[in-house]
Amino acid sequence: MLNISAARRSQKKILELNIAPLIDMVFILLIFFLVTTSFVKETGVDINRPAANTAVSKAKASILIGVTKDNRVFLDKREIDVRAVRANVERAMAENPESSVVIVADKESMTGLVINVMDGCKLAGAENVSIAASHPKE
Repeated sequence: MLNISAARRSQKKILELNIAPLIDMVFILLIFFLVTTSFVKETGVDINRPAANTAVSKAKASILIGVTKDNRVFLDKREIDVRAVRANVERAMAENPESSVVIVADKESMTGLVINVMDGCKLAGAENVSIAASHPKE
């Protein structure tokens, strides 16, 4: 005699959800977002920039050097001596030779210190050195 319930059980297909392609797609998206994300670099200190009517927004600045109002120099969120600016910029330029340098100086900082920092950047081989300013509030 034919067992009908046994025949029906053998005909049922076991459904499986294969998540391997889903995991692959998630990793591809993760890699895509990591590669296309641009990370904002900061000097690591709060600086009150001077205002300038001719200030131009710069698309990409790789090396940011901060000069505070109490005349301390910061690069990559760490304080450096003004005499070490050249060596640090040379090291950063070796990693990315097309880098531009932006000096973010407080409006109350000493002009002589900012000139020394700019001089160190130029001696390190930086072609494009600029000073950050903000647009005046209208």
